[in-house]
Parts: sequence; structure tokens; C-alpha cells
Amino acid sequence: MTDKKANAAKVKKGGLVQQKQRDYFAMKLHSVGGDFSADQMRKIIEVAEKYGNGQIHLTTRQGIEIHFVHHTLVDAATKDLETAGIAMGAGGPRVRIVSACPGEATCTFGAIDTKGVALHLDRTYFNREMPYKFKLAVTGCPHNCAKATENDIGVMGGTEPEWDRSACTDCKLCVSICPKGAIRKEGDTYSHDRSKCINCSVCTSKCPTNAWRPFRQGYILWVGGTMGKTPRMATRIPGLIESRERLYELIAEAIDYYRTHGRKKERFGHTMDRIGPEKVLRAITG
Repeated sequence: MTDKKANAAKVKKGGLVQQKQRDYFAMKLHSVGGDFSADQMRKIIEVAEKYGNGQIHLTTRQGIEIHFVHHTLVDAATKDLETAGIAMGAGGPRVRIVSACPGEATCTFGAIDTKGVALHLDRTYFNREMPYKFKLAVTGCPHNCAKATENDIGVMGGTEPEWDRSACTDCKLCVSICPKGAIRKEGDTYSHDRSKCINCSVCTSKCPTNAWRPFRQGYILWVGGTMGKTPRMATRIPGLIESRERLYELIAEAIDYYRTHGRKKERFGHTMDRIGPEKVLRAITG
């Protein structure tokens, strides 16, 4: 087998994309939540200059690609990247890299440890074979910066608020900033409509006296989202999931269901539509 054919055989598993310039590949690099160290970035730049055309490409999923790597240089470039702990990404019908926003570590609205969840999902599922490409995202709150609702599995932080009368100064800010109109003032009392609340933490983050504070925090799980040629917004699994253990159980059930029932080149959400979303949710939640 020639070097060119050998490298072409790696495309499906090795994170390589053959360019329209048939002798060249784009190298997709592995990341978790878009994080690279400064040393790794220096190595990526070095490799791009040595083996590519001196440019790097930032993908929409927080990854990095090095383009214009000649097929004869792919192995050498891969080994060079490995010296800085940089592995190749995934391609074909497999679990891709996990994207994530900064979450509670730095974001005012973040309700969960997004990077910790993303790291667990990456270690558990990255590059696992699936019926078709499979994408996961973790976002800290319903502001949805990491687009959890556009992924096959989307994890979102959520906050259920409660009102502390003793701390309230009656400024009415909460009424005006609630994006869903879930907070109302009735006499000298502020009420919270759970049926309208999207667990977004705007009230608990912006209340100047902490009269609105978190009562419960946890995870919102979305399944079956996809963009591409036939977009589908994800379906929410009902409720606020309070434990990380239960979150991981539900994700495992969802992935097992798709691996069992999904058809070749059929995204998870389209599997759900074919079978029936309600039936799929029942199977996942038990």
C-alpha cells in the first residue's frame, strides 16, 4: 500500500479530512471544551508552519485544524503534535470532540462545572463508534452559549430560584428582567411560576440584594439536536436533574438506545422522529 493510500485509510478514524487538493489533508485536533495550554498552542503553530501552510483554523466546535498537510507528512506531523500531548480528533460515524462553555468557573450565570462534565463525557465516549456522527455539548445555563440544543446530547446547567422576603427591597428588577415573565408581584409578595421558568439564573444572578437565590441547581438534559442538512432542535428530558450520577445514567441510556436503534447515517434526532420522541424518552428515563 502506498503512503497516500495508507493515509487515506486513516481518514475515518484519525481525524483527517482530505482536501479538494487531493494530495493534502486537514488535521483535526482533539480538545475538550476548546481548551489548549499555551505550550500546546505554540506546538500547533510550529507544526502548522513546518508541515502545513502556516495557518490554523478554529472550528465552530472549539477545535483546531491544520490545513494543507501533504499526505507524505501526516505521520510526522502527528508524532510531532503528540510530543505536546495533542491527539487527533475523530471523524466518520463516531463520537466527536465535546464542546463546552466556561460554566461556573468564570461565568456569572454558570450553574454547573461544565469542564468537569465535558471531561467525563470525553473520557467515556470520545471516538466511540455510532450509527452516524455524534456530538455532545455542555453549557452552563439556559443562555445556551455552547448550543446544547443543537447537539445529539446537550447538557445545560439550571437553577430553580426562591424568594427571600426579608432581603427584598421591592426594587421590581426581577419582574422586568425575567425573560419568560415567570416572576410577578402580587401585593407585597413576589411569586414564581414554575411552569414558565426556564431555570436560567437571571434573577438569582442579578438581584442586588440576593432576595432571589438558588433553591435547587442541577442539570437539564437535551437529546436529539442536530444542524446540517436537516436541522432539528433537541428534545428536553423533563425535570431538573440534581445529581451528576443520574445525569450520566441518562446519557448512557440515550447513547445505548441510539446505538441499538439508530440506522446507518441517521442522526439521533431523526431516529427519535422515526420511532416517536415520547417513546424514546420513556425508554431513556425508564
